[in-house]
This record gives sequence, C-alpha cells and structure tokens, in this order.
Amino acid sequence: MVVTLVTIFILGYACIALEHPIRINKTASALLLGCMLWAIFNMFNMNNPAVLSEYGGIEGYRSFVSASLIENLGETAEIVFFLLGAMTIVTLIEDYKGFTVITDHIKTTDKKKLLWIISILTFFLSALLDNMTTAIVMVALLRKLIADKKERWLFAGMVILAANAGGAWSPIGDVTTIMLWIKEQVTTVNIIVKTLIPSLVCLVVPVLILSRMMKGEIERPEAQDDGIDVAPWMRKLVLIMGVCGLIFVPVFKTITHLPPYLGMLISLSVLWVTTEILSRRHSKEGHQLPTAMSTLEHVDVPTILFFLGILMAVSCLKVAGILGGLAEGLDSMRGLTIGGETVGFFLIDLIIGVLSSIVDNVPLVAAVQGMYPLGPEGFIQNHPFWEFLAYCAGTGGSLLIIGSAAGVAVMGMEKIDFIWYLKRITLLALAGYIAGAIIFIAMNLAFEPYEWWSTMV
Repeated sequence: MVVTLVTIFILGYACIALEHPIRINKTASALLLGCMLWAIFNMFNMNNPAVLSEYGGIEGYRSFVSASLIENLGETAEIVFFLLGAMTIVTLIEDYKGFTVITDHIKTTDKKKLLWIISILTFFLSALLDNMTTAIVMVALLRKLIADKKERWLFAGMVILAANAGGAWSPIGDVTTIMLWIKEQVTTVNIIVKTLIPSLVCLVVPVLILSRMMKGEIERPEAQDDGIDVAPWMRKLVLIMGVCGLIFVPVFKTITHLPPYLGMLISLSVLWVTTEILSRRHSKEGHQLPTAMSTLEHVDVPTILFFLGILMAVSCLKVAGILGGLAEGLDSMRGLTIGGETVGFFLIDLIIGVLSSIVDNVPLVAAVQGMYPLGPEGFIQNHPFWEFLAYCAGTGGSLLIIGSAAGVAVMGMEKIDFIWYLKRITLLALAGYIAGAIIFIAMNLAFEPYEWWSTMV
C-alpha cells in the first residue's frame, strides 16, 4: 500500500508541476490526487483482515476513517478560511485604493532599489503578521508598482523567499514556529536571537545574486479610472482598518488560544460592516462603493480548492503513517559525528527543510515533535535542534512554489508557472537556504561550543 500511495502522490505532484505542458489545471490535479489517495488507502485497509481486527471489525475501522477525515478536513478548513479572509481584506483595501497611500511613497523605479525595498519590507512584515498574509499584501502592492507580468513574477518570487525567511525567526510568523512555540520547545526571545541573523542571510544572499543581474528601470502600470470616486480619508480608513485587522490575528490567537482563522474572520466581519456603511452613505448614483459582498463575488476559488486538494493528499500520507515513517528513518542520522562531536540533528533538520518544499511542513514537524519529547529523553527547551528546525522548516518551503502557504497564495494570485519558478527562483532559494544554515551552525559552534550536545541521549 505504501508504494502505491507514494507512487500516486509522485504522479499527481508531477501533473501539478507540468500544469502548462499537459494543459490540465493544477487545481484539478490536486483535487483528484487528494481524493484518490484517501479512496485507495481506504480500499486497501478494508480488505486487510489484520487492519480490521486492529479496529475491532469493519464498523470500528469505518469510524476511524470517518474521524480521520473530519479531523484533517477541519485542519485544512482552518487554512482555507484563513486564506479566504486574508484575500478578501487585501482585495477590499485594493478596491478602495488604499495601497496608493503606500505606493505613492515608493518613488524609485530602479529595479535594484525596488528589489531591496520590497524584500526587506516583506521580511519584517512577515514576522509581525505571518508569511501567507504578508505575501498576499505584498503581491497586491506589486500590482500597483510593476506593469510587466514577467518582471512582477520575479519580484513575487522574492516576496515568497522574504516572507518565509521573515516568518521563520518570529514565534508568530510561521505555522511551524508557532507549533514549536506553543509546545514550549522554544521561547520567544531565544528563537528571535538565534534565528534572526540566519534568516536574514537566507534572504540577503538571493537578493544580492539577483540584484547583480538586474538593470534598468521598471515601468509602472497606468492608473485606471474605474469610475469609482474614493475620498482620500476613505482610502486611509480602509487601509488602517485592514492592516490593523491583520495585525489583530496573532494578538487574538495569543490572548484566546483559539485558531488564527477565527481572528481573521472577526477582522473581515468588522471591515465588512464598515464598507457596508461607507457604501450606503457615500455611494453616488451609478458608482457604488465596493463592499465585502462585491469582493467575494470575485474570490479566486481555484486557489482555495488547490489548497484543499494538496493538503488532503498530504493528510492521507500522514494518516497512513508514511510521514511518520519518514521521520523515523531520519532518526537513524541522529548519532552522526564529525570530529568526535554529534552533529546528526543538523542533518535531520536540513533534510526536513528540503522535504517541506515537497510535502506540507506541518505534519513533518508534528511527527518530529512526537518523536523527540521535550526533556532529557529528547531535546531540552531552546536546544539548537528546535531552533534549527524552525529555520529549516520555515525557509525550506521556498525551494518550490507549492512548498509553502505563501508560495501557493502567490501562485494563485499571479498565476505563476511551477516550471518558471523552478528555473528562475529555486536555485536562489537554495543558495539562501544553505547560506543561512551555515551561519546558524557557525553561530552555535562559536557561542555555545559543545555544551548542549551533551544533553542528547
């Protein structure tokens, strides 16, 4: 069964990657992949007496599958609703021309300068919000700054790298870092101090490489008159409310300990009410001001369904024990030594980072957390293993465009081709990933030489 599921996953992944050559939309491939994996997994087990006896018969097994589907669908729905809320808020800001308040202050048209501005802004904004929300906001800004589609793709690719790098060093910037923070495997100050510089290097290296290749000026898109007159105060109001609503999400999660998507939907509902009032009071005859209702009519449903398909496919691999088995296989490297010192956990984290660009990093990190308990039996709090795991799982997803939530969101918004990203961005992401990893290891060797390795069992 394992071979069959893995083979189907690889074939489905190839169809997603070759979307344009085979002329089949990636969303269709992802949905088919997710459904097929669950169907085949179920059929194999229903005809396996050993599995049925483990669950007390056919009814017990059906209850297990039903519960697993509901649980994983719920986890997937959290991401889908989060994405839906964030995209709607950002689109509302765009419809009210709120981003012009920011773009009007970005005067430069020099490609190199703009690349640095966008990358650094994304890096720090991602630490404050999260990588997916930041990527959505920055792509909306790029649409106001760059007219040429392929040039915008290049900047959007760097937004993905910057968003993932920025999210890795903040306890609220990336879902995997949040997981480690909630489980108390890392503390706030420590994760920032230990991973900020490696994450910054992970971004700076590709920006330096790319900026050396860039020449000339960008062409800004021509202002389009949609006939809707939005007063300056309304632009600022919707922009401030939208940005504050996005910032409210991690605060809401920290205070209530409820899933982030609830905070995002609260922010959307408040902005929805506000735009309804603005539209009712200030719309002119024949020129209706936008509302959340009008924005939702143009939601990018294929991107949301793509998320659903790919995450359900990965959840099947998790329930089938394939991802857990993969993590256990990596555990054999734990005892690797160089110069008499144990460095195997560095290699484990590096491989997990690369794998997170192929399968979702959340179940991988969850499997690793389950294998290594917090304490002397596994790794103590703030051990470099956890910090390096946060860096690798957060930034490794940049290697492929569908390797992170930020990448998938940008892919859906800009319709970026998988192969184009592989040719133009992947090597840059790999250079940054390796450079940041080297800096992290060097920092630990320089400032905490060997003491923490003695805590390993």
